[in-house]
Formats: sequence, C-alpha cells, structure tokens
Amino acid sequence: MSFFCAISGEPPLEPVVSAKSGKVYEKRLIVKYIHENGTDPTTGEKLEESDLILIKANPENAAPRPPSHTSIPALLQLLQNEWDAQVLGTHALEQKYNAARQELSYALYAQDAANRVVARLIRERDAAREALSNVQASMGLAPSQPANGEEDVEMSEGGLPADIISQIDETHKTLSAARKKRKPPQGYATVAEVKTYAATHTVPSLHSASPAGINSLALSKVNPSQFLTGGNDHIVQLYDRSTDKVLASLRGHTKKVNHVAFREKEGETTLILSAGADKVAKVWGHESASGEYIPKATIRSHKAELTGLVVHPTKTVFGLSSADKTYSLYDMTNFNQIFRSAPSDEAFSSIAVHPDGTLFALGTPTSTIHIYDVRTGAIAASLTPPDATPFTVNTLSFSENGYHLASPNSQSTVAVWDLRKEKTTHIIDLGDDFKVNKVLYDYSAQFLSVAGSQGARVFANKSWEELLRLDEGGEVSDIAFGEQGKEIWGATGREVRIWGAAA
Repeated sequence: MSFFCAISGEPPLEPVVSAKSGKVYEKRLIVKYIHENGTDPTTGEKLEESDLILIKANPENAAPRPPSHTSIPALLQLLQNEWDAQVLGTHALEQKYNAARQELSYALYAQDAANRVVARLIRERDAAREALSNVQASMGLAPSQPANGEEDVEMSEGGLPADIISQIDETHKTLSAARKKRKPPQGYATVAEVKTYAATHTVPSLHSASPAGINSLALSKVNPSQFLTGGNDHIVQLYDRSTDKVLASLRGHTKKVNHVAFREKEGETTLILSAGADKVAKVWGHESASGEYIPKATIRSHKAELTGLVVHPTKTVFGLSSADKTYSLYDMTNFNQIFRSAPSDEAFSSIAVHPDGTLFALGTPTSTIHIYDVRTGAIAASLTPPDATPFTVNTLSFSENGYHLASPNSQSTVAVWDLRKEKTTHIIDLGDDFKVNKVLYDYSAQFLSVAGSQGARVFANKSWEELLRLDEGGEVSDIAFGEQGKEIWGATGREVRIWGAAA
C-alpha cells in the first residue's frame, strides 16, 4: 500500500496522519505549514504538531522514484542536459587541440631558428675556408685536406624560394639602373610650390567616435582620389574623396589597426593589406563582378603585436615586423609564409623596404636600426645614435636615391643616415615638445616630411630648410605625398586633411 502527501502529491519519506482530517502528509511539509498557519491545510481546522500521528509502515521500503520522465517536457529537459554535456566535452577537446597546435607551432619556429643559425655558421665556415685558401695560394702552400677523409655535413638553408630571389634580383637590377638616371618627373612639385601649400580639403568623421583616432594612411596610385585608413576602432576604411563616400568598411581585427597598404599591380587584383595590435594581418581582394573587397587571407603567424607592414617593390611579396622579435615575408599569390627571421635580441618596432628591394630596415625600442639583406636574412648593418637616451624607433623611410635613411634620433629629433658610411649626416631638431610619429621621403627625394604631436613639417632635402608647417589639425599620426607631390595628406584625429596649392 502506498501513501501520497496531500500537499505535494508525492510519496512521503516520513509519513504522518492528521488527527483532525485523517489526511496523510510529509512530516517536514505539514510541520512547516502548521508553524506558518496553525491550521489543517485540507479542512482549515486548528491543528497543532501534537495532533500529528507518525505512520510506521512495514516493511520500510525506499520511496519510489518520482515519475519525472513520463512527460514530454521532462524528456526534452533530459535531452537538453545530455546535449549540454556533449557540447562542454567538445569544447574541452577543442581547447586541448588548440594548446597542442600552439605547442607544435612554437616547436617548428624553434627548429626553423636553429636551421638558420646552422646555415649562418656554414656560410661563415665557407667564407673562412675561402679566405684560408686564398692565403695559402698567395704563400704557395697546398690547400689543407680534411683528416681521414672526413667532410662536414652540409645542411640546406630554409631561405627564400629560388623564384622569389630571382624576382627580387630582377627588380633590383631594373630599379637601381633607373634610379641612378632618374630626375624628378616633369610637372612634379617644386620647392617654391610646396612653400605655398595651404589646407584645401578635409574629410571629417572617419571611423567610430569611440575609440576615436586614425593610426595609418595609404593613398592609391591607380585611383588618386581613393585612400585607406586604419583606426583605433579595429576597422579598415576605403574612402573616395571625389564622391566623399566610404567605399568599404573592412572588419576582422579585434584591436586597433596599426598599418594599412595597397598592392596595385597591372593586370592583377588590387589588394588591401592591414596589420593590427591583435597580432593579425589581413588581406582583402577586389572582386570585379561585385565591385566589393572580399577577404583573401588572415595571417596569425606572429606571437605579439604587428608593428610594421611593407609591400615589396616586386609587388609579389609583403613583409611584417612584430614585437615578438621577428619579421616575416609572404607570397601574394597564395599568401603563404616564405620566410621567418630568427628571433632577434630586441623586439621590432617598425619596418621599411629599400627602393631597390634588396634591404629591409627594422627599428627597435632601444634606439638601434638593423639593416637586413632581404634575400638571405643576414644583418648587413646596425645603426645606433651615439650617446643617445634609449627611445623607440617607431618609423623609418628610405630616400629614393637609395643612399639615405630617415629615422627618429630621439622622441623630438630626426636623423638622416648615410648608408654608405653608416653614420648620420644631419639631425633635424623639432623642439622638446614635439613627438615624432612618422617620417617619409617623397618619390622625387626632394622633400622629407615629419608628422608628430604638434602637426607636420616638410623639409627640403640636402639644405634641410623648413618649407612648410602644417599644424591646423593638431597631432598628425600619419602623412603621405599625393600624386606628383602636388598634395600632402595627413591623418589628424578622425579626419584626413589635404594641403596643396590654392585654387
């Protein structure tokens, strides 16, 4: 025989019967009811705890299981609980998979670094052997042979692919030959014209108001009215000045966008590249059918913030620098990594490519600039200002003449380095309150622009005369020369300002 509680409707664990109504209750429920109301819940008569009679069932069987799975809602709840358990288990497996993948990636990077160190040692060994052979030949001695016929084990270097090196060499040969004879193009801006430049146009309210600010600016050479901006709002914007419209707002970064660039090559798709503080570089390609830019690649090969982005003069390769103490190169045909430098002793804070395409300059947070050979990854030179208080080299620019490199010499000065002598030829003092954000040579190598916390300045190359002071919009985070040097563009806050000859 089974009892059911008159309050809960379930079999009681400790059944009692009311002397007033004769109903069976769960003891803990009826005692609580009596304390609160003092009456029998069925008849409403006055009831005290002494009126409850404990039922002693024999045998004392365990209470039957509540019928919780006999309804559709209960079954649905059971299935939901099982599904949740499966999802949580899958999530745990994904976490373990990602951790194993990251460990494997670190191991591969370490192996790659070891391979490059061995390759460098082999090059140094071969150079020493050649030097020894030359000395022996000059002294009339026979070249020494390895003892017992032993030979060193050779290890191939994981450098750039042969076709990429061939492209770089061909580009270098073409550009260096043309550069030596090149003069400013006909109709290019002159010193006298630049002195007369004034504000001609402002593009306001770009990017979000919070967080506000533009970090990077890039101009299109194919469509001079179009430009790119990268903002603190994690967005890359493509804007058309002629129509005053945003052509594309490209999303995908989770932190501020530090650098943006175009890749414009005749006969190939126009690419938009970006590098962010989220360690990610992204590539979008123009789709002629829809006219939109669609994602082409997302690169997550670095372990720290990306501090630089350059498109190589071959226009088939681009490079990234990172605070993880490495830089890397990527093939634009398939977006695969084709080179990763061995970890340096210092983080990299900026990157620039030589106009001939054979050298990279990389800045560091400790005032030093390292010059690397693009083809081998070897350091060609290291430039450090003498007796300088350590500062971050956050921007670099090669002159189009190929001989000079502009960089900060402190937070408020700019140095012009002669790469042939590896020393500074001139220091530009901008004032103690000026903080340098960007240095940039123009295409003709006639002008050097400096953007910073108190606007922008334009100087004449060689004479270093200050030609122009642009401070209407306050701090300028990035600066660019327009077509034929007829305009100067600057990013100020959420605005892009344009200076040029008055109409």
